[in-house]
Amino acid sequence: MDSLGYNCFVDQDKMDAAIQDLGPKELSCTELQELKQLARQGYWARSHTLRSKVYKHLIGDIPCRTVTPDASVYSDIVGKIVGKHSSSSLPLPEFVDNTQVPSYCLNARGEGAVRKILLCIANQFPDISFCPALPAVVALLLHYSIDEAECFEKACRILACNDPGKKLIDQSFLAFESSCMTFGDLVNKYCQAAHKLMVAVSEDVLQVYSDWQRWLFGELPLSYFARVFDVFLIEGYKVLYRVALAILKFFHKVRAGQPPESDNVRQDIRMFVKDIAKTVSPEKLLEKAFAIRLFSRKEIQLLQMANEKALKQKGITVKQKSVSLSKRQFVHLAVHVENFHSEIVSVKEMRDIWSWVPERFALCQPLLLFSSLQHGYSLTRFYFQCEGHEPTLLLIKTTQKEVCGAYLSTDWNERNKFGGKLGFFGTGECFVFRLQPEVQRYEWVVIKHPELTKVSSLMPSETTTNPAQPGHSTSTDPADRLSPFLAARHFNLPSKMESMFMAGGSDCLIIGGGGGQALFIDGDLNRGRTGHCDTFNNQALCSENFLIAAIEAWGFQDPDIQ
Repeated sequence: MDSLGYNCFVDQDKMDAAIQDLGPKELSCTELQELKQLARQGYWARSHTLRSKVYKHLIGDIPCRTVTPDASVYSDIVGKIVGKHSSSSLPLPEFVDNTQVPSYCLNARGEGAVRKILLCIANQFPDISFCPALPAVVALLLHYSIDEAECFEKACRILACNDPGKKLIDQSFLAFESSCMTFGDLVNKYCQAAHKLMVAVSEDVLQVYSDWQRWLFGELPLSYFARVFDVFLIEGYKVLYRVALAILKFFHKVRAGQPPESDNVRQDIRMFVKDIAKTVSPEKLLEKAFAIRLFSRKEIQLLQMANEKALKQKGITVKQKSVSLSKRQFVHLAVHVENFHSEIVSVKEMRDIWSWVPERFALCQPLLLFSSLQHGYSLTRFYFQCEGHEPTLLLIKTTQKEVCGAYLSTDWNERNKFGGKLGFFGTGECFVFRLQPEVQRYEWVVIKHPELTKVSSLMPSETTTNPAQPGHSTSTDPADRLSPFLAARHFNLPSKMESMFMAGGSDCLIIGGGGGQALFIDGDLNRGRTGHCDTFNNQALCSENFLIAAIEAWGFQDPDIQ
């Protein structure tokens, strides 16, 4: 390396323009908490030499499986794998899914080295089936490595991490797709204005969100990606969600009220990320990212597990090989004009509701379970038609033509556990809404006010209701059950009033509680009332006391099951 710490793979002129080497050269602390603060502050962001030392220390401390390829393995295999081919003409491994090697101020030799390293990784990790983030990771690590072999070893340690609580890089199609769904769920909860825009301008919201890793691993300029990677090595995968959410927030802020630059919002976001320096500095991007009060790592892990299970039920496996984006079966909002009919909502309104539900259930098609016009105005019949289905969607139309409802996470059969008494159940994924006269959704109060609670120490391995299987009652096999995402018992709530999601008795049905009820429906399904409740911190969903013109319950049907 030269005096500035650059190696032979870096275009020094481009690098000086991107990241000037002006920072400190040494780091005295090694405590994780202090390193975390320094990484967020960008302490080594302007020192190529110091960042090299920090990366070597952090990556060297990653717990890895027993047999992890090191620099000597690279030296042994690179000649056999590359052969006499020019490094610039080497094909990339199939698992990168046609992702190009980002230049990141590398010279031609550096870009060729990335290809060689990726091929050697493919040789040593035959179980990797889908990993489009890897070219960007290798290209960045090459900056901060003495040679190709050291870069190879660092990348291998990241891939071979065996700490179950420290997810780093997705290495299968299943993990990648479930991460995209999880990101979509987080956007739905933390970037509602941006999510509303995505639903309005794109036919397939999940396809837009499938680019979230591409924004970070490839589209972000080098100086931004390096800052993100600094924190990622210490804090893990959750940082990636934070930064991608922040990018979407800035995109929405800049584009709100403006006509789209093209008819392709995916391309618009990519161009925005490439040119992000025109809008926000790396410091402001990270500041925005860490201002988002995300769910705990445990809750996100539960959500990821639930999304993975939903994909597995659709036949997606860990070993499934990658396919091109154009051939991938992305999920469209499954509400179609030709096979949808409701007495309460239009196709457009149902699509709006569908855009609010968790991604793993947006894979499904709406299935009419109960209609007062078909089945009569009977709460007993309502329960009979809904039991065995999880989740369900409740729709109400009043005689004043107001429309409101609720997304209910849990099988109504759970009400029977209370021995005939009225008891609350459900999870924090429940929400209530109104459509007429104006659209408004109210989620669990803890989502917008996390200061109300502290997350408890329960682990995802605990067994209870299965949150991932649409259209079926919960499994009785403990080995096949997951702790539900946003289960109230995971949180130290000030009182039970913040977790009164849903309740059902022989003479009434209640959604939301504490200080009032979001919805109260009588046993004859004729009358109801609505008001503020602590669980959803909502306003009245319609007239405070109302008469019911029609009520429907909808389930979520796998499109492959007809």
